[in-house]
Amino acid sequence: MHADANAAAPRSREETRAAIVRTSSIRAILGPAVVTVYLAATPYGQQRPLMIAVVAVMISVAATTWRTAARIARSPARVAIQAAGLLVSLTGSATLSLLDGGIASPLGALVPISVMFYAIMMPPRAFVIVASAAALEYWAVALLGGPAPAGYAAVYTLGLGGVSTLCLRHAAALAALRRRLSEVSRVDPLTGSLNRRGFDQELEHAVAEARRTGQPVTLILTDLDRFKHINDTWGHQAGDAVLAATAHTMKGALRDTDQVGRLGGDEFGALLTGTGPEDAPAIVARMRGALESGVPASLGYASCPAEAGTVEELRRLADARAYADKTARTGRAPAEHHVRQAGEKGAAPGLTRVSSMERRRRSIADMGWLCVSDCAVGVVYAAAFGQHQPHRLLVAVWCTLGMVYGVWFVRAAGRLSRARRARLLMTLNGVFMLALTFVVPLSTGGIASATGLGMLAPMPLIALGTHVRLALPLIALNTAGYFVLAAALGSTGVWYPVMHAIGFIAVAAACAAQGRDSARRRRRLTDLSQTDALTGVLNRRGFEAHVSRLLRPGQASGLVLFDLDGFKALNDTAGHSAGDDLLRWVAATLREQAPSGAVAGRLGGDEFVVLFPGADVRAHAERLRTALAQRTAASIGTAVFDDDGADFASLYAHADAEMYAEKAAHRRSAPPRRVAAPRLSAQSA
Repeated sequence: MHADANAAAPRSREETRAAIVRTSSIRAILGPAVVTVYLAATPYGQQRPLMIAVVAVMISVAATTWRTAARIARSPARVAIQAAGLLVSLTGSATLSLLDGGIASPLGALVPISVMFYAIMMPPRAFVIVASAAALEYWAVALLGGPAPAGYAAVYTLGLGGVSTLCLRHAAALAALRRRLSEVSRVDPLTGSLNRRGFDQELEHAVAEARRTGQPVTLILTDLDRFKHINDTWGHQAGDAVLAATAHTMKGALRDTDQVGRLGGDEFGALLTGTGPEDAPAIVARMRGALESGVPASLGYASCPAEAGTVEELRRLADARAYADKTARTGRAPAEHHVRQAGEKGAAPGLTRVSSMERRRRSIADMGWLCVSDCAVGVVYAAAFGQHQPHRLLVAVWCTLGMVYGVWFVRAAGRLSRARRARLLMTLNGVFMLALTFVVPLSTGGIASATGLGMLAPMPLIALGTHVRLALPLIALNTAGYFVLAAALGSTGVWYPVMHAIGFIAVAAACAAQGRDSARRRRRLTDLSQTDALTGVLNRRGFEAHVSRLLRPGQASGLVLFDLDGFKALNDTAGHSAGDDLLRWVAATLREQAPSGAVAGRLGGDEFVVLFPGADVRAHAERLRTALAQRTAASIGTAVFDDDGADFASLYAHADAEMYAEKAAHRRSAPPRRVAAPRLSAQSA
């Protein structure tokens, strides 16, 4: 799944809204569906006809919103309709709890369980409003319903409030992580501007809006003059500085609302919304003047909808004008002081960094906070409601120790996330928390006591933040312990533990599904952020990340740089489509011909890199150069791990110097090699 072409088309805003409505409707049906089973199994209980009527209303409303999700998503009253459906669900749950006997009945936890569902589905502001309404309804049931053990309502409110808050924080953190990964996947790490993938997405959206509304948009394509001369004379690091400076200069010449992207090599694009063909020439002239102070460039533009109606037409016209500009001008080779100035000005802004350990660190810390939260509720119970409990002091001391342990676990989260046995540590923590939550209700009267909630409370967060292979055994252990305690100190009947366990398992299943979906999208975004959109091999960011993991002391490996000879001439004579086709072919050839275990990447433009296992680096490099010779000549440079450097930066510097020494020697001894005539593939034809 490296090629961007394989990415699924993003859903429209209406489709996303409709999916949210359907998900909310399914969740709203789950509660009354489980209650239906309970009512069928206990047909002679109190208020059964009225309870059946409430269940029927809840299911009907949820089913209606599910069927009409697409229309609701397009409706101006969308928020009001969803709020009304949510109010029906919450009020129905509270009514069922009240009719069943109050908060200590088998259905007494329906409202708190609903709140935990909302915690993983809603943005924080909306959740605060809904949770406040749910708390009012729950306390109304507590006051109007049957009697409950001392502190029952307070402990449930505090305990499940803490769990819901942690689930909300964790879900929000995962969403923020996805947003940052999405940003990284669209940004060129060298220049800080949009990469080809991000720019193409913005261009497609802008053209669609221009065709729909008539609001013009202008595409400017920029191709630097004699950029190859910079790389050949001062090396790729100087060329990188020039590219970063170019992006900086282009952004400075445009409005904040305009977009700049690096499309590949020394080709940049700018997207100007609200700008038509009347204003574009003046902007192009201003940008040309700004670039003259460093490395001049050829520029071409095209506007939609006045001059082109599709993305392809827009690109073709802008590319043709850029080529006409190049042929009408004499490209000036930059002087050394221009390159030096670019190096001073061209540092890219700090880019978003996403640590591979961030989610694990968050999960470990949240489990610590869960321990603190549960134990704090236990201390409150012992202090405020445990006057008649014979083991009150034991509960207070045990929970205080648990709070201290939880704080330590939070503080050690960063160190534990980097440990080789992090999964084992998480398992041991889960077992310890089970023991902690088992002792407290055992000391206070069993699962029917106010503290019985503590045995089930960790399950949703375990499912949300832990890998399924670890979460399933821990949840099964929690559930088994809960039923063992129910059997040992049973005074509630069968349905109280069954309905509570089903409710928490349902929330845990929803959390697990959300966690799994989040992990899948995170892997997808990580893959995109490390993949070159044109060729499907690793980009610079991805290659550096792989190299940092693969380079190990004592393991022989080597790095090879490939620079295509005459590639600039191919772009200038046959067009960028022919150049793109050749780059795709080179990437595919490197992947196919490289030995097992090798990693290939495109650093930018026509520069490729391969990391080889083993010590025979030069032989591998020459074999790949022979394979590439079918369509293009290439210069190469090699570096051996440990001998020439211990990290990517030092290996790259050595290979780059060797490659340009080879280029210099070749220029002195033979005519320049040129890229073979382009052979367009069926894909690019």
